[in-house]
Amino acid sequence: MTQTFLWYIPNTVEPGHRGDDTVSGYGTLDHSVDLARTAEEHGWSGALIGTGWGRPDTFTVATAIAARTTTFRPLAAIRPGYWTPAHFASAAATLDHLSGGRLLINIVSGQDNLAAYGDVEGDQSQRYARTKEFMRIARRLWTEENVTYAGEHFSVTDSTVAPRPYRQGPRLYFGGASAAAERVAATEADVQLFWGEPLDGIAERIDRLRGLAGELDRDLPPLEFGLRITTLIRDTTEEAWRDAEAKVADQAARSAAGAGRWPHRQRGPAVGQQRLLDLADRGDVLDTCLYTAPGRYGGGGAGTTWLVGSADDVAAALRRYADLGISHFVLSDTPYKQETARVGDALIGRLHEPVPAG
Repeated sequence: MTQTFLWYIPNTVEPGHRGDDTVSGYGTLDHSVDLARTAEEHGWSGALIGTGWGRPDTFTVATAIAARTTTFRPLAAIRPGYWTPAHFASAAATLDHLSGGRLLINIVSGQDNLAAYGDVEGDQSQRYARTKEFMRIARRLWTEENVTYAGEHFSVTDSTVAPRPYRQGPRLYFGGASAAAERVAATEADVQLFWGEPLDGIAERIDRLRGLAGELDRDLPPLEFGLRITTLIRDTTEEAWRDAEAKVADQAARSAAGAGRWPHRQRGPAVGQQRLLDLADRGDVLDTCLYTAPGRYGGGGAGTTWLVGSADDVAAALRRYADLGISHFVLSDTPYKQETARVGDALIGRLHEPVPAG
């Protein structure tokens, strides 16, 4: 199974994302390009670029970075509703065409400040039904001409995208742990992304999604799976855990002072985020080196659980996920520039090496 290794480039107005130490030049094109080129130089295929209202526009950032790199593949996060499907399909086809097929897309259906850009908030079933239509229309526009589609949420009539995307168009990554989200992934996504859950939880979800794909008559190639997680790596296991515990202690101190607390417990997190938060009840360390304590005090998503240890420790943990069927890894740690190089150099070569017998 071919494996893809992606990093993460912060896409926020204010510096300091998840403890990053960059201040001078933060948010400039030179800074983002420097991170992308560092990723290129240290073995990464590309990087996830996040989205959200009040942040730099993800597609603009991805386009600018692609123009100043050679192999870097932006995994650009986008939201249905912020885009109409035909407008998105055209923009994505253009960037994919101009970059020689380097564009990847992460479809995000989670909550955002929708009213700020003229969208409306629906319930969960409505949001995912709309996402399903959005993904289906975009894919048809990349592979067909004179497309007509009349759905409950979107429609196009006699629509042809020009220029055509490179080959079949960008691959669609997708996340979500609710039943509604999994039905969309099973039929419309190329890659289902999981947060950093223990092996048993990932295995159960992969089995369920494969079953759903058969039940729902998926008409695409088999669904692939990815892991989005923080990786804290040091020269030795002891050093890694010392630094991880120090980071969590700092988060706890800031939380006690009223800063840095992850607020979703109070406002009702998404299903996938709640799964991560609940892991702390099972223990601070699960499997071999999955650290759950950060979720009590730090940010959400990929910052909720960390894989901690030496390069050999973390590589072994990632191989166990690969054994379950994970082939796409989206990793990160801060400070971003330093860890792009450290983690790339430490992990990617190891993960491409054959596993010794016995």
